[in-house]
Amino acid sequence: MADQKETGYTLPGRAESYWKATMPESKYPPLSGDIRVDVAILGGGIVGITSAFLLKEAGVQSVAVIEADRILTGVTGHTTAKITSQHHLIYDRLLSKFGRRQAQQYAESNQAAIEKIASIVNSRKIDCDFVRKPAYVYAGSEDSVGKIRNEVQAAQKLGLPASFEENLPLPFEIYGAVRFNHQAQFHPTKYLGALAREIHEDGCHIFENTRALKIEGENPISIKTDRGTVKAQKVIQATHFPIHDRPGLFFERLYQSRSYVLGVRIGEAFPEGMFINAEEPVRSLRAQRTEGEELVLVTGEGHRTGEGNHETDHYQNLEKWVRSIYSVNSIDYRWSTQDTISIDHVPYIGQLTSGSENSYLATGFRKWGMTTGTVAAMILTDMILGKSNSWEEVYDPSRFKLVESAKNILSQVAEASKAFVGDRILPVHKEASQIIPGEGEIVKIEGERVAAYRDREGMLHTLDPSCRHLGCIVSWNDAERTWDCPCHGSRYKATGEVIHSPAVSGLSEKKVEE
Repeated sequence: MADQKETGYTLPGRAESYWKATMPESKYPPLSGDIRVDVAILGGGIVGITSAFLLKEAGVQSVAVIEADRILTGVTGHTTAKITSQHHLIYDRLLSKFGRRQAQQYAESNQAAIEKIASIVNSRKIDCDFVRKPAYVYAGSEDSVGKIRNEVQAAQKLGLPASFEENLPLPFEIYGAVRFNHQAQFHPTKYLGALAREIHEDGCHIFENTRALKIEGENPISIKTDRGTVKAQKVIQATHFPIHDRPGLFFERLYQSRSYVLGVRIGEAFPEGMFINAEEPVRSLRAQRTEGEELVLVTGEGHRTGEGNHETDHYQNLEKWVRSIYSVNSIDYRWSTQDTISIDHVPYIGQLTSGSENSYLATGFRKWGMTTGTVAAMILTDMILGKSNSWEEVYDPSRFKLVESAKNILSQVAEASKAFVGDRILPVHKEASQIIPGEGEIVKIEGERVAAYRDREGMLHTLDPSCRHLGCIVSWNDAERTWDCPCHGSRYKATGEVIHSPAVSGLSEKKVEE
């Protein structure tokens, strides 16, 4: 049943990702005791599953994927599943900030990722709704036309299948668009579920409900989990946000952003293609064939994790917008997703540090993880096998573009500091007794700041509001009923259990008298 909020707005649709709702839950076992493998992969999303598949295909004898929940239920299970090298307006920026050689690497790698997915789908005959579609970024105002034209020129210079379009079959005015031909879309959990079934046999493993807690040592590396210890010669962190980091390396170079999706059935035929605007707030549209009809995925309303005080507003804004342009027959699904973004907008893929030959990571996909996640798996597979890869340079985690990165790091540190210090001095607006069932709030009880949540039965759950990662104060997400950290994006269930890294432990219980 949809949720009724104090504002009177009823959240529409089923609170679940379409990709998860239309696939049976995986049933891989948890780790039981200690094991030793050649390669351990933390995270069961597109990077982890694709890397394990490619490594096994290349002849690596023993690979273990370690997933804290069920595979494909994290960011990968909440995507819009566009398979495209058109990552908004990226190429003009890459040419300016990174130069021709590295911009070319980015373009070529993401085009190659499209074809890698297509090749796997065809060779394995995977039924995952893979279909070729053009991808568009359109100008919703005259002010954006210049950016669109610059992007077309930059993409064409890099050999990408780009062209300028004057008009699009959309039910509102546009002022031009960049079109990329021969892109694609698919059902990501059907695709990756098929790859997972090929991994979990013959000395290779998928361990679900097994949370990695600590990574230590070298030759072999030990991964301490809540179910035992995995020792491996090589380790890939594909955990969305790294759980193991040396101080000052990544936490100030990454932030996390939330965005929202509605699965809508409309009265009109949806045009051929995938569409996103050039402006803020983002409005993205693409259709998914299901049960003989089309489900239109309406996406946007992004904000930094922990900073959207009323997440229900974002769903409401999306609903108002789609109803203003289409005849909406029903809203069947709603979900939100969380993406990690690097300060220079290019993912980090490669060795964790230049001095660590056996630890690798992939993160910072900036909402385009279907292709860049596949790129990551291809690069990391080559690195582990000792092969050179022509795309490594642009994604190198140790890169540092001095002028731009220094400015953006200072901005990121300022945001984190605001969340760390500011939330401790902001006034509390509600008493614990005022919290209604299904609601959470930061309150003061007996003079102490408490993260308080009242469940449907009326029981009050009280937690220490300090994030278990670095101690920032969490905030309540009223749409998802979660506690979200505004510093580095850790997320927790209403009752405190950890959902998203970099935190690996839940919020501490805080016993107080109501």
